Amino acid sequence: MSVTVGFDVYGTLIDTHGVVSKLQEIVGAKAKEFSQTWRGKQLEYSFRRGLMQNYENFAVCTSHALEYTCRYYKESLTKEEKQNLLDTYRTLPAFKDVKDGLARLKAANYRLFAFSNGSADAVETLLVAAGIRDFFLGVVSTDDLKSFKPNPAVYSHFLRKSGASGSGAWLISSNPFDVIGAISAGMRAAWVQRSKEAIFDPWGIEPTITVRDLGELNDQIVTATQKKT
Repeated sequence: MSVTVGFDVYGTLIDTHGVVSKLQEIVGAKAKEFSQTWRGKQLEYSFRRGLMQNYENFAVCTSHALEYTCRYYKESLTKEEKQNLLDTYRTLPAFKDVKDGLARLKAANYRLFAFSNGSADAVETLLVAAGIRDFFLGVVSTDDLKSFKPNPAVYSHFLRKSGASGSGAWLISSNPFDVIGAISAGMRAAWVQRSKEAIFDPWGIEPTITVRDLGELNDQIVTATQKKT
């Protein structure tokens, strides 16, 4: 039976800091820090809304996070500039290793799905713009449940939608909270440690495997599967 692999999208396949060049035109030297704060608040708002059960979709979390970041850095962006940034967020680039890594997995007959906090429509747009949509059998969105990762229900939703079992499915993510969430829900998971400075949460729950980029996934998954059997 083919192995099912769910890929986190934002920060794993898609470079969320790809917006920095656009930010440089608007906020100048603050662009990198602005982008990091925006991304951090985007995730924080999704966590808080999930816990509060006061749902708004990921695009709203992104917009509210942008408003917060503007106030934090005391940047008075116009309505048009804010919309321009939000539009850029819908067409961010894939990391350089993504196409080759996905191609290797697809050639090895893995069942590939995109699995995201973003709405299905937003993720479809993003994957098409990045030129990687054709690698995936489908898109699974937490928006279907009006919740966000790492709610255990969304991982069960992924398994149902993809037709996989927990032990026969992998999550691939650069976000430690996502990896821990998937493992806690009975899946196996790979942490994509894109930066040597990235730290995995010290919760006593470790990734099944750790890779530097998607090019390492095929061999690492094969090795991990052989160890299990």
